[in-house]
Amino acid sequence: MELEVAGRTVRLSSPDKVFFPERGFTKLDVARYYQSVAPGILRALRDRPTTLERYPDGITGEWFFQKRAPKGMPDWIPTAHITFPSGRSADEMCPTEEAAVVWAAQYGTLTFHPWPVRRGDVDHPDELRVDLDPQPGTDYADAVRAAHELRAVLEEFGGLRGWPKTSGGRGLHVFVPIEPRWTFTQVRRAAIAVGREMERRMPERVTIKWWKEERGARIFVDYNQTARDRTIASAYSVRPRPHAPVSAPLRWEEVGDAQPEDFDLATMPARFAELGDVHADMDEHAYSLEALLELAARDERDHGLADLPYPPEYPKMPGEPKRVQPSRARKDA
Repeated sequence: MELEVAGRTVRLSSPDKVFFPERGFTKLDVARYYQSVAPGILRALRDRPTTLERYPDGITGEWFFQKRAPKGMPDWIPTAHITFPSGRSADEMCPTEEAAVVWAAQYGTLTFHPWPVRRGDVDHPDELRVDLDPQPGTDYADAVRAAHELRAVLEEFGGLRGWPKTSGGRGLHVFVPIEPRWTFTQVRRAAIAVGREMERRMPERVTIKWWKEERGARIFVDYNQTARDRTIASAYSVRPRPHAPVSAPLRWEEVGDAQPEDFDLATMPARFAELGDVHADMDEHAYSLEALLELAARDERDHGLADLPYPPEYPKMPGEPKRVQPSRARKDA
């Protein structure tokens, strides 16, 4: 089958292959979904190095993350050369046209994971991304409470504005467009400052503890999602769960009333047709992190709160505390 997408023709093989058995959605359904929201997801991906989460045989088959640009990628899809924490590097695809998204769907891509940088400057993020991750014993309603407090923190420290979206699961993501002046390390430091301030304000509901054994039934502010090579599913991405949910951009007034299961492969096209991309104005803004970095400096100076652990696959970073879970540290002692 051939699909026309913004002036380009994209070939789709095996269009009837079932990708979501529970609901019967096919590869063609996924491709047409991305056609229907193409301006929105392109806004989220444009010029960003993007990792593809691929399910060539649907969600019940084998899957993998593809970081390197796929072989045979059309020459009209540009790439960016990015470096991983290990020191290795790769050329990743950078969508600049709507057809690039449908082309990726042809190869079983369900979820797009864009870096928080543009291909013109891959070392300085232009988004601060806050991941509000419900832990066991919490749910979306708890993430909503945390999100509203996050909104207040962002406003207080620098007059920042965030754009919220569902994760496609139980959590919420809030993206803040920023000036591309700071390194990944500095942006991560700002995310830690946000998490610590939220933890102070909502100690029974929010945590920034890296080790799962310390989190309890609280919303985890996953600051390590701002580390180099850690990415968050883009707005409008399909998530690999049986009911085919999507990561849905929201307006702040919708956050409390929305439910993650409201947004899926079948319902999002109608919402997009009615409202368009509710995050369309994100790129018109670019905020400063200076106030959050000053907060981080005060936390360290006045309270001895320095860096926090990186993920296990990262090399040991300067100033990082011991990367060992507390129960094991006690046992070793």
